[in-house]
Amino acid sequence: MGSITSFFFGALLILLASGLKLDREYQRGVIFRLGRTRGIMGPGMYWIVPWIDQKVQVDVRTKTVNIEPQETVTADSVTIRVNAVLYYRILDASKAINRVESYEMAVYQIALTTLRNVVGQNILDDVLQNRDKINVRVQEIVDEITEPWGVVIERVEMKDVEIPPEMQRAMAKEAEAIREKRARLIKAAAEQEASIKLAEASRNISANPSALELRRLQMLTEIGAENNTTTIIMMPSDFVNLARRWSGVDEASEARPFDPEVLFSKKVTEKQPLDRPENHDR
Repeated sequence: MGSITSFFFGALLILLASGLKLDREYQRGVIFRLGRTRGIMGPGMYWIVPWIDQKVQVDVRTKTVNIEPQETVTADSVTIRVNAVLYYRILDASKAINRVESYEMAVYQIALTTLRNVVGQNILDDVLQNRDKINVRVQEIVDEITEPWGVVIERVEMKDVEIPPEMQRAMAKEAEAIREKRARLIKAAAEQEASIKLAEASRNISANPSALELRRLQMLTEIGAENNTTTIIMMPSDFVNLARRWSGVDEASEARPFDPEVLFSKKVTEKQPLDRPENHDR
């Protein structure tokens, strides 16, 4: 009789011990009693009724879903391949178990479809330049769908956008043309500003001729600073004007127009022999 009693108590202790459950800080247990949801237990140690209560453990940490590269057509009919990464976590473990069969697969599929649809509604330039807006739009749509499942979408990030090689070459040509246009505009503006400065400098030099001599001396200094064998001798313009006055050149005669008839008459007069009286007597 004592052995039967000890066996009974031992079996009861084993049965009671089998009902003890332990969940970590990031785990929750959804308890079903005879098929009906009893509640959410954890974290820590708790006890459930053996063989009557059943437990489904759920991880409530933030999970990362890598959305594989997929082909999609943008609004301007360009075929591209995009991939992204999705961050989500479970807020209500009971809804995540009862509302959807597999919340992990459901979140992945809805994120995949939404990313393709949102990218298809934008042109290629917006996809490349406004990724943040596309990420926020995908996050809003997916979060709205997964909210009844007790899942919250924390972040969506596009990782890479693959463009066809032909489109890459066309975009490179467009960028090169834009930069060349910008360079030409900058160069034209610089030349315009330089011409204004040169005109102003010429007026100042004409008003003060000694400034030209100072500029010449500066140029000689710049040339002499380099290691070369070139020797330049510059003569001031005052010396040239003084030499012209000493030579006595008549500027009015130099400016007289050329008259071929006068030149011909002078030549005939010089070559024709003079009539002598003795020739007539003969």
